[in-house]
Amino acid sequence: MHIIFLTHYFPPEVNAPASRTFDNCTRWAAKGYRVTVITGVPNTPDGIVYQGYKNRLYQWEEIGGIRILRVWTFITPNKGIIRRTLNFITFMLFSMLGALLVREGDIVIATSPQFFCAIGGYILSRLKHLPFIMEVRDLWPESIIAVEAFNNRNLIKVFEKLEMWLYEKAKCIVVVTESFKEIIAKKGIPKRKIYVVKNGVDLDFYDPTISGRAIRKELKLNNKFVVSYIGTIGMAHALYQVLDVAQKLRSAHDIIFLIVGSGALRESLVHDKEKRNIDNVSFLGKQPKEKTPFFYAASDVCLVPLKKDPLFKSVIPSKIFEIMAMAKPIILSVDGEAREILETAKAGIYVEPENVGQLAGAILKLRDDKKKCVELGRKGREYVEKCHNRDELANMYLSILTENFL
Repeated sequence: MHIIFLTHYFPPEVNAPASRTFDNCTRWAAKGYRVTVITGVPNTPDGIVYQGYKNRLYQWEEIGGIRILRVWTFITPNKGIIRRTLNFITFMLFSMLGALLVREGDIVIATSPQFFCAIGGYILSRLKHLPFIMEVRDLWPESIIAVEAFNNRNLIKVFEKLEMWLYEKAKCIVVVTESFKEIIAKKGIPKRKIYVVKNGVDLDFYDPTISGRAIRKELKLNNKFVVSYIGTIGMAHALYQVLDVAQKLRSAHDIIFLIVGSGALRESLVHDKEKRNIDNVSFLGKQPKEKTPFFYAASDVCLVPLKKDPLFKSVIPSKIFEIMAMAKPIILSVDGEAREILETAKAGIYVEPENVGQLAGAILKLRDDKKKCVELGRKGREYVEKCHNRDELANMYLSILTENFL
């Protein structure tokens, strides 16, 4: 079987969709399946082409047994609706053109969010007379409405019709949460064609025996209780509350907040921190994926926040599995399915989204109970070993493909 996979994000970019696609595809390739990934040149989230790459019409490379076709796109930072839409549309168009270089194939998978990647995947599947599988990692247009990134009702209606059209055209739909399956089924899509393959984690890469001492020494974090957020600094993450909590806890001189990553709201958060003279928050920019486990290891507790919106009750941030794998306690500000996982695993503390008082209280509670931190971390690691091993989830995904299309 030859799998053609369209994705807007792919390593060396460091985000959840890039990691999920790479981890699945490398495991399929290791089992002897041919995998071709069609993507753009790495540039997310800053809109700057990564060192060693050029934004050419097309270029080939191979990583982990996967053939990768990178196509030209209009490159822009991860902000501004018009420029981002141009980025999405050019990827859709040039991925379809680039796909002419892929001579054979058995199935086409396209992953969302952003519809244009999925539209490109469907058109490519029709041109090559292949079945189309749609992977839904985020609900569009619901998610862009939830973060108030877009409010044009007429265009939202167009997106909603596109959403239904894609669901209907897909031979099968792969989603990452049970809630997504229920939401899509309620729109009239048969449950029999919707499969759930949850996010998982590479248990070897996220190894709890990794030491964070070097980072703590480099950043002068020794003898500090480090509260970290590691990931995209986007509109959905409500990270302004970290500044509010830091200001509230500034008299607790042993507590330091570490925000590692880049994204649409990083500049405004840094500006706000400086304006408010908050000196117990440190921002570090985008880091290579290889360093992520070391930043987790340097942390005492890790934050997983999202905005307070009903839609996010259906979302499971993939970073909770990374943090659990690193045996670190979580303070989760996401209700719904993510909260159920956290409480089943007994791997952290849930606080109401955007509730600064509850978040501050949870941080103080864990700072004052180091044994509790160790216990929560241990239980988190045990849980992901049992339920969210990336190897097993990749095999589950592959079984869906082979049973339906081989």
